[in-house]
Amino acid sequence: MESRKLVFVSVLVAVLVLSISAVAEQNSSTENYSPAEDYHEDDVDDSITMAEGRLLLQKKRSRRATCNKFPGICRAKGSPGPQCCKKKCVNVLRDRQNCGKCGKKCKYNETCCRGKCVNPSFNTKHCGGCNNRCGNGEFCVFGLCNYA
Repeated sequence: MESRKLVFVSVLVAVLVLSISAVAEQNSSTENYSPAEDYHEDDVDDSITMAEGRLLLQKKRSRRATCNKFPGICRAKGSPGPQCCKKKCVNVLRDRQNCGKCGKKCKYNETCCRGKCVNPSFNTKHCGGCNNRCGNGEFCVFGLCNYA
């Protein structure tokens, strides 16, 4: 039994040393890297320069359609919810920032269940989460149904 522990510890130490040395080697090899080293005038195509290539790689920011101008997008497939609140599609039956109606915020210890702010730690109809009912004679204590 003692020899197994010794073998396990020695293998663990060896793996640790190898991983540390590999990380150190990787850091030292990328420390002095400069993209200009890879740049050679012979490799450049006259139609696209290096600066233009960088511009092409940048992500273009597109303007998103907001629901205040196009309310139909909230009812589209994949939308977070069918209602529009402050230019965002939301589901007022589940959203903590817009519970039941736009702008109604639930407290920090509450969650939005069916459009009402409830405390899932002590609510017997929503114990531990929405629609988790405790049985007859049970109480909700810290999100768990318990007998008295």
